[in-house]
Amino acid sequence: MAKGYWVTFYHSVKNPAVLTEYAKLATPVVQAHGGRFLSRGTAVKTYEAGIKERSVIVEFPTVQDAITAYESPEYAKAIEVLGEVKRDVRILEGVS
Repeated sequence: MAKGYWVTFYHSVKNPAVLTEYAKLATPVVQAHGGRFLSRGTAVKTYEAGIKERSVIVEFPTVQDAITAYESPEYAKAIEVLGEVKRDVRILEGVS
């Protein structure tokens, strides 16, 4: 079974302090669903239409684990904290 990857690209963060509050709520949810953070932070270098904002990559045991984590009521509470943060979240299937 292929692993699942949760890839988040932030487009606009007006108040970086909300990310700290978001992380307090989101991290335990991600970990409870088997998620493991592979990378998080600002891009070292961008190309083409890349935006030099925060990006996060999380690996899950399966695609369904990634979907279940994102759609969980606990994660919905973390999303609420983000307020006006603009981002793009994608769930991808790993190559098996």
